[in-house]
Amino acid sequence: MDENIRKYDEYDATPFTMLEAINEAKRCLNCKKPGCKTGCPIENNIPEFIHQLSMGNFGEARSYLAEKTNLPAVCGRVCPHEKQCQGHCVLNKTGKPIKVGKLEQFVADFDADMKLIREKIPPKTRGNVAVIGSGPAGLTVAGDLAKIGFNVTVFEGEAEPGGVLLYGIPEFRLPKDVVRRETARIAELGVTYRCNTIVGNDITIDQMFEEGFDAIFIGTGTSVSKELNIPGKDLSGVVQSHYFLRMVALYNSKSVEKNEVPVSDGDTVIVIGAGNVAMDASRTALRMGAKQVTVVYRDVQESMSAEPLEYEEAVADGVKFMWKTNSKEYIGKDGKLTGLRADVDGNELIIPCNKVLVAIGSKPAKRIISTTKGIEVNDNGYLITKEKPYGMTTLNGVFAGGDVVHQPATVVLAMKAAKQVVEGISSYVDAIKLLGLGSH
Repeated sequence: MDENIRKYDEYDATPFTMLEAINEAKRCLNCKKPGCKTGCPIENNIPEFIHQLSMGNFGEARSYLAEKTNLPAVCGRVCPHEKQCQGHCVLNKTGKPIKVGKLEQFVADFDADMKLIREKIPPKTRGNVAVIGSGPAGLTVAGDLAKIGFNVTVFEGEAEPGGVLLYGIPEFRLPKDVVRRETARIAELGVTYRCNTIVGNDITIDQMFEEGFDAIFIGTGTSVSKELNIPGKDLSGVVQSHYFLRMVALYNSKSVEKNEVPVSDGDTVIVIGAGNVAMDASRTALRMGAKQVTVVYRDVQESMSAEPLEYEEAVADGVKFMWKTNSKEYIGKDGKLTGLRADVDGNELIIPCNKVLVAIGSKPAKRIISTTKGIEVNDNGYLITKEKPYGMTTLNGVFAGGDVVHQPATVVLAMKAAKQVVEGISSYVDAIKLLGLGSH
């Protein structure tokens, strides 16, 4: 095993008690140049909130978090802390960094349970902004704009807000009641959600402007899965991991029956790919009753894109791994999948399976740009944006951020990009109001 991979620790998955949280916070050295803060993509007020927590000032600790993040309970659970805040903690050299993620989770959960504080909401007088998509980028933009006086409406295609947080990240990594709590918290800032509304189908960008929105933010992420174009791809049993994870989320919320989930009891499952989605899909397949789950990856372990801890947790769950395995053909009988023909380190073999979950990446959907003139994309389908005003697309008044602009990334990186776009949107809307101009 790669010695750089940290051993999975059940302790890390267990929330702190109040006493544990305070004692952990007391370990913070209050560095003059806090590496934890620079290691965080959104430069969260980490030393400040931890110091308040160490003194038992839970409301103050939550206030410091609220200055930078609208999703503390989410970030505390799913951020790659080992690479970011904790990885940059000076105590990391001793092997015992401050557990920043668990402290953030504690403060957010304690605040929600006790209903300690609510942000002061300014009058919504600066303008009207539409946000398309309610994943990390969309929720960040919506919350931040609401905090500075904008009237915000979030358009979401699913029945509930949350995007990938609700329908993409498994329950065992991010409990759905936590996501619902965070989206409700953002609604308390004055944000309105319009769910079951697919932009490009139910409403267009042009119609949004006609409704009176001054600016529009596209934060739809990369919702279209990339297909592995090999023979047999139309066999029954070949499934996209994103679809599988979404159906499991719908099943867990009692929106669909279990027989609609494409993995069932006793299945032999292969997952193609080695990113975080592949880890989520493989671990979820086991929880849905699969007899055996094997991840196959075309390269060596060291080049996988999954976080080391995600890999370690998958191994702990019982997921098998095959490296240097090139998928060549789906094998089937009577239209149903029976195996995967692969080249394994130069040797060809057929790996028996009745389900394959494909997790080789995703790309933006074309629904919005195909129904709107003037929005340009690059050769890979990602939206092209400007530096001034930051995040604006090639169509005036339409902004974008997160994975729909960049390659798919983490929750907190999507939030970082969104925060920069908030400045672009606010300066743009202020300017058109000042000059008495419309968006179009």
